Amino acid sequence: MGTFMAKPAEVERKWYIIDAAGRPLGRTASEAARILRGKHKPIFTPHIDTGDFVIIINADQAVLTGKKLDQKMYYHHSGYPGGLKEVKYKDLMAKKPVLAVEKAVKGMLPHNSLGRATAKKLKVYAGSEHPHAAQKPEIWEF
Repeated sequence: MGTFMAKPAEVERKWYIIDAAGRPLGRTASEAARILRGKHKPIFTPHIDTGDFVIIINADQAVLTGKKLDQKMYYHHSGYPGGLKEVKYKDLMAKKPVLAVEKAVKGMLPHNSLGRATAKKLKVYAGSEHPHAAQKPEIWEF
């Protein structure tokens, strides 16, 4: 008997909703990354995308514990010399909460082509409304 290896055509994908309201950003992101990766399934195969789709709602109500709101910084570069920009997470969560959640989840995925393909199955919304009702998503309980 050999080791089971899932084939991409055999993977059944489901849709899950994660509510980020009142939950720590890192805890929500790690659970979303686990579902996106497919680690919650018995057919998990490291080199195959066996994960499900994840919808994160209420991203604007996610919390950062401790002094992270004031001390944690988001860095990005314009591409020009001296173009390093830095934004405090307090401002980032106020202006672009979706970006903060997406960045947290993508940082927990593999940094290769599999991780980039997996990240495309992540949908993040600032409010409680989402346009994916036709996919019949299930609520994910922690």
